[in-house]
Amino acid sequence: MNTVQLECFLTVAEYLNFSKASRALKISQPAVSHQIQTLEEELGVKLFNRTSKSVSLTHEGNLFLPDAQLILKTAVAAKDRLGSHDHFIFLELGCHNYMEMNLLPPVLQKLSGEFPLLRPNIHLVPFPSLLSLIENSQIHAALGIKDEQRMSPLSFKKLCSAPIACVCSPEHPLAKYRSLTCGQLSGNFIASSPRQIPDAVFSIQNSILGRLLPEQRLFSQNTESAFALAKAQMGYTLFPDIVPARDPDLCYIPVTDLPHVPFGVYCQHKHDQPVLNRFVALISQYMKDGYPDTSAII
Repeated sequence: MNTVQLECFLTVAEYLNFSKASRALKISQPAVSHQIQTLEEELGVKLFNRTSKSVSLTHEGNLFLPDAQLILKTAVAAKDRLGSHDHFIFLELGCHNYMEMNLLPPVLQKLSGEFPLLRPNIHLVPFPSLLSLIENSQIHAALGIKDEQRMSPLSFKKLCSAPIACVCSPEHPLAKYRSLTCGQLSGNFIASSPRQIPDAVFSIQNSILGRLLPEQRLFSQNTESAFALAKAQMGYTLFPDIVPARDPDLCYIPVTDLPHVPFGVYCQHKHDQPVLNRFVALISQYMKDGYPDTSAII
């Protein structure tokens, strides 16, 4: 399977006409047909139904369409990244969830203004293995909660001390409180997979689950789905309250008898990259300001 085959397949799938596809690709119609035929032989399926009057995707062709788009996009991106672009400044960043990712746009906007050749790439990796990517120099920095129980060879720059908050919809009964204690938490609790949340949050989550009836427990695969269930008024969840990353459709009520957790940015101890140093400085200032106003970042 090669990129020429994929380009031909996707173009024919777009136009559903071999003549129009050949003109768009600027190659002969027999060449397009040959590429489709060799792709079908390689995959062992028929991708198009062809008659003298019409062309349509087969069931297998429809199934293959998103795969072909992804494969071609990945191949083109890899070729571009491996080309002679020494003048570009690549910055590989990692996040565990979309809330953390929401912190990046205003910081990257400011950073790209200072470094016009900046080419950032954001990795969304919900698992603890994200930090291993830094250790192996696959990414430069990652946002996350610090695990105080585990030693890490990485440098950790604390950005804030985040309180654990009850996260719920504005219509939830707990939303009327300005602060809560664990004893006041009531109703259905939405737990996230332990592989998707920090150990400190997992420990708190377990203590809550232990005193609930089975019908009061809801489980989600990740933080995003837990927040979606909270918006659906199916219960509440607990999560570190990082103010600039808040979801505006949810309420965050601090649980005062739960410990705060350190949130920050991880990177390697030994690095000499001005753009990375500046990124850390900018996101530190952004978190200090606590609101998404890029003009306030200095």
